[in-house]
Amino acid sequence: MLVKDCMTRHPILIPPSTPAAEAQQIMTESNIRHLPVVGPGKRLLGLVTRQRLALEAGQLSSLSVWEITRYLSRLTAGDIMIRAGEVITISPDRTVERAARTMTENKIGCLPVIEDEIVVGILTEHDLLRAFQAMLGMPSPGVRVIMRMPDRKGEFAKLSRALAANNMGVMGIGVYPTPRLPGFYDMVVKISDATLDEVREALSQVEDQEIVDIREAV
Repeated sequence: MLVKDCMTRHPILIPPSTPAAEAQQIMTESNIRHLPVVGPGKRLLGLVTRQRLALEAGQLSSLSVWEITRYLSRLTAGDIMIRAGEVITISPDRTVERAARTMTENKIGCLPVIEDEIVVGILTEHDLLRAFQAMLGMPSPGVRVIMRMPDRKGEFAKLSRALAANNMGVMGIGVYPTPRLPGFYDMVVKISDATLDEVREALSQVEDQEIVDIREAV
């Protein structure tokens, strides 16, 4: 899956002249945590986050109530945004796993998606979680099974043959190294049009592989 397949298209964009109070209202009403700030042609100028809307007490400690009110009323998105040069972005043709790695390594919650210097979308943690669910077949009912297999060539082919022999379709699949057990992989498979007992019977016959979890899932 690529970024363009799961990003939020046509995100809310604001110009740098937007009052900070209005930006906060937009984020609250739209239940979002990030607002790309753009100039002419939707070119990225910066990013407003909820953290950027939180002012430090030291900034206001020397001001009177009236001065604070005036100061806050004059703040714009351009004043508080993270500047474009500091915003980490991604292109729509990158993979979702690369996007996830970029976000975790930099401890950020979103990536503006840029194509030809134009903001074409935004990828958030929620978008990645939805993509993860889709890849594992979460939206549809079926039987979810975890198969433990040795880390060697031909093991996936053995599992595929068992599924094909029993006319079982796959709607989602994922694989990861078995925790605390070097030399093995756990494969998550979401199977459609079969009962739990049918799946257990079919896959328990796969040589050198083990069912470590099986359940009906939606």
